[in-house]
Amino acid sequence: MIDGTIMKGIGGFYYVKCAADGNVYSCRARGKFRKDGLVPVVGDHVKIDVTDTEKLEGYVTEIFPRRNAFFRPPVSNIDLLLVTFAAKDPEPALDLIDKLTVTAVAQGVACAICINKADLDPGFAEKLAEEYRPTGFPVLICSAKEQKGIAELKALLQGKITALAGSSGVGKSSLLNAMGESFTLETGSVSEKIKRGKHTTRHTELFPLSFGGFVFDTPGFGSFEVEKRKAQDLSALFPEIEAHEGGCRFPGCSHISEPDCSVKDALEEGKIGKSRYDSYCSLYESLKDVKDWQI
Repeated sequence: MIDGTIMKGIGGFYYVKCAADGNVYSCRARGKFRKDGLVPVVGDHVKIDVTDTEKLEGYVTEIFPRRNAFFRPPVSNIDLLLVTFAAKDPEPALDLIDKLTVTAVAQGVACAICINKADLDPGFAEKLAEEYRPTGFPVLICSAKEQKGIAELKALLQGKITALAGSSGVGKSSLLNAMGESFTLETGSVSEKIKRGKHTTRHTELFPLSFGGFVFDTPGFGSFEVEKRKAQDLSALFPEIEAHEGGCRFPGCSHISEPDCSVKDALEEGKIGKSRYDSYCSLYESLKDVKDWQI
């Protein structure tokens, strides 16, 4: 029995890298996981039973407790969620981006914003950055094509286990390739007809970074599923809104329709981004009827 980390999962096989010998073992999962309703995911720290030392084969016998876990895409034990979107082609879907940041905060995972393809519209890229700077999340303006922001991106990722999250076509794989790693990641184009990205990544894989740390390259997706929670708890998941609470006239203020609201005052003063506030209102509306038993 030796310990390792799942680096990749394809077709029921899990490729586990073990620190003890540096080898990567091709493993199946024991049937007990299906019985317990537990599925191994990339990033899991596991114990394996080696059955063939020459072919490097074995079985996953135990999954150690996860610090966090996401299931769209299936990854675990991440340090940083890098929410990545393009300034143009495709146009950023800010409501989906905000659902990603909400999910990161809810999971207690550090979050950062990466605006790629800044070369296509530098002015709009800066406008988007201004929208997210009040969150307190690190905000990077990048262009994989022009190598803009790549040094800052490498410094942010160094020593961390990072998952890149965002829709297909925003240039996640291009950013990874631009960092000068030995990745051979396929990059995709954007459909001219619908201005959406074409999926290029077919599975989730954990890659070691030469400058320290690991990064997930994950299949394209729109957003993680927002967890069921009470609407009155939502403001804690928007750092810039939470920072301006406490001065409202009414206890339990929703920061939407009540008068004398310190959050709406901050919005008027430009201390909270308009699109961020709109996302908050939309999510609040979707959560306001959630009952205790649904959480």
